[in-house]
Amino acid sequence: MADPRADPGRFASASVRRQGAPAATSASGGARGLWRRLARGCCGCCGCCGNRDRNRDWEPIPGEVPGRRAATPLRPGLLAPVRLRPGTSANRVAHHTQEFARRPLVVRRGQRFHVGVALPRPLREGDALCLELTLGPTPQVAKGTHVLVPLGGTSATGWTAETDEGVAEALGGVAGSDHTLWVGLTAPPTAPIGRYRLSARTRSDAGEFAAPFETDNDVVVLFNPWCPEDSVYMENTSDLSEYVLNESGRIFYGTEEQIAERSWNYGQFEPGVLDACLFILDRRGMPHSARGDPVMVARVVSAMVNSLDDSGVLVGNWTGDYSQGTNPSAWAGSVGILRSFHGSGAPVRYGQCWVFAGVVTTVLRCLGLPTRTVTNYNSAHDTDTSLTTDIYLDEGMRPLERLNTDSVWNFHVWNDCWMKRPDLPDGYDGWQVVDATPQETSSGLFCCGPCSVTAVKNGDVFLKYDTPFVFAEVNSDKVYWQRQPHGGFSVVHVEPGAIGRRISTLGPAGAARVDITDQYKHPEGSEEERRAVSTATSHGSRPRRAAASAPGEVTLTLGSAAAVAGAELELRAVVKNQGLEPRTLLLRLSLCAVRYTGVAGAAFRQEQHRRTLPPGQEDTVTMAVSYAEYQPHVGDQDALKLTAAGAVQESGQVLAKELLVRLHTPELTLTLLGPAVVGQDVPVQIVFQNPLPKPLSGASLRMEGAGIACPKPAALGTVGAGQTLRLSQSVTPLRPGRRRLVAALESAALPPLHGSLQFEALTGSTGSTGSDTGGTGGTGRDGGRRRRRRGRPGGSTGG
Repeated sequence: MADPRADPGRFASASVRRQGAPAATSASGGARGLWRRLARGCCGCCGCCGNRDRNRDWEPIPGEVPGRRAATPLRPGLLAPVRLRPGTSANRVAHHTQEFARRPLVVRRGQRFHVGVALPRPLREGDALCLELTLGPTPQVAKGTHVLVPLGGTSATGWTAETDEGVAEALGGVAGSDHTLWVGLTAPPTAPIGRYRLSARTRSDAGEFAAPFETDNDVVVLFNPWCPEDSVYMENTSDLSEYVLNESGRIFYGTEEQIAERSWNYGQFEPGVLDACLFILDRRGMPHSARGDPVMVARVVSAMVNSLDDSGVLVGNWTGDYSQGTNPSAWAGSVGILRSFHGSGAPVRYGQCWVFAGVVTTVLRCLGLPTRTVTNYNSAHDTDTSLTTDIYLDEGMRPLERLNTDSVWNFHVWNDCWMKRPDLPDGYDGWQVVDATPQETSSGLFCCGPCSVTAVKNGDVFLKYDTPFVFAEVNSDKVYWQRQPHGGFSVVHVEPGAIGRRISTLGPAGAARVDITDQYKHPEGSEEERRAVSTATSHGSRPRRAAASAPGEVTLTLGSAAAVAGAELELRAVVKNQGLEPRTLLLRLSLCAVRYTGVAGAAFRQEQHRRTLPPGQEDTVTMAVSYAEYQPHVGDQDALKLTAAGAVQESGQVLAKELLVRLHTPELTLTLLGPAVVGQDVPVQIVFQNPLPKPLSGASLRMEGAGIACPKPAALGTVGAGQTLRLSQSVTPLRPGRRRLVAALESAALPPLHGSLQFEALTGSTGSTGSDTGGTGGTGRDGGRRRRRRGRPGGSTGG
């Protein structure tokens, strides 16, 4: 047999029925009896032998390890395929897989693709061909991982193969043979996903021939959200341009009142990423036969993207010490993370919620599941399954941090993936929450989901998976408890609308933030919302207790002026008496740094104020905090938390509020300095202004982009206080089309600063000069498909 590596095509196989033979109806006799009849001259398909069902003729070869067949000597007269060619350019476009590398062929289940079988002679009456596919190390026919599909017939698990004369006329033959048979092969819409080995088996008068399995002939089968019979089908297929095909996106962070965004390079079509995604399933030991179920695939991915339990992809780190790895804020995409994990098998250091979510989006989109990255502001972490977020205060209204085990994250990022849920009652299909950030265990493992968004909205916390935890993240009440003289605690204030605010994702058009809070919860205070909360908390560990109504009409509002890193911070508390009688208010203000996970540091500023409010009047209490005072306490991704708590002297009314303030940092400005042409270097200018009242030193720059070869991270010089840095780096577009370059500048004195640039890469002598979009982070990678000049980190600074 010719060496298949001499041509990019691959070996395949099919089964051919005699022209004019009736459709298969029944079977009698085994393979041994059939071969005896064939030896007597019976064709085996006319029905005289009682064996019209040719599908049962093909069986695994006894004693052979499927998928590992070696080449065997050819006996004269055997019908041995010369070469196979899986897939055509039209197949890749029709299956929406043209951005993957050409080999191995990547297709989607439930949709036909073509295999060219080059034969040494035309097929004759009585000849038969069978396509054989195997998945995993121990494939079995009954489990759908060993597939024997005859031409014109159907395999035991629903694969079909048909001769396609139209393709034969359009494409002609396969190189190396004058006799090519084009076969249309279709995996059922329930087939396990993964990398299948592909081979051909033939029968002729001279006997049976089984072609060897060649790596170049492998076929990767993915989920198919364009196929109505696939359980991941999305009816509004135009949305799939974002949720499956978009290689870049934006992840939102910050606080409810100060929403920020950063670009992220998902890079699901980049070389090596698909192999890494399949490796993740292998590393978990997921049975290949179970990989046709998107519910189980998503659950395995949520467990494997964090390193707890199973040495998965990313090590979580919220300590602020990242000396043994990469600062989570410095990553700009998933590609480098997944390549590192696949190459070394060791978990990558470090990740936090947006990094876990970015990697999950890459993995699930790569495998064919529609996926979006979701940010929830004021996201609760309920540690005692009470389905409330509890805050404990002492007699003087000071927070008791040792008791406050429930935390409210400034923001939390997870994923939604789209699928049917046949394991749940009707009505729970659609978006499903998957969260890879290790917070609480689920069935003994650090994973979360998939959890129906509809179940969360309706408070149906008894449905799997992990619905109580997700419900509490978006719709629990914030309950304030005060210690009483006898040592016990009682509820003094309930804040029903504080949790689950401005839930955000990137819209289908990929252009703007979309608020999807209404998909997760009914309008705050509505009858439906209260009913959902009541339903959910009835399944919690502690019944809901309503706060006693307190007389009085004093209101409390917290706010701040524009907060910029390096500048003085101005905070304010506004109290207003809406009653008809004067009121005296004792108000305590406490300021501390808080990590985005809600973990608060010690208060470094506390004040107590007494205000007398005439009827209908308001008063403002201000707090000014210098950079020198707050800088030692604020770390990467930290915010400042102002807690205000007080009581009205005359009525006993309790007031309590919290305000999170994020310090704004400048974005990087990226500009393309020439045309973007595939395979050619193009310089990019990066501009940054130091916002601090002191010099910035020891900074480094990372860049990354799908379909773009970027330079290695570059060390930068010292940038003076208030000065502007301008530097130039060269990148090389590797694939045509719309590309997004993301960058991150990392230093010890500032959180990583981000910027992005979108441009059109062309395959001619001209290309676009791009548009700066801002708001991203970066991890550079070395690469490219040809030798090229690396950009130099030279630059200039200016006032």
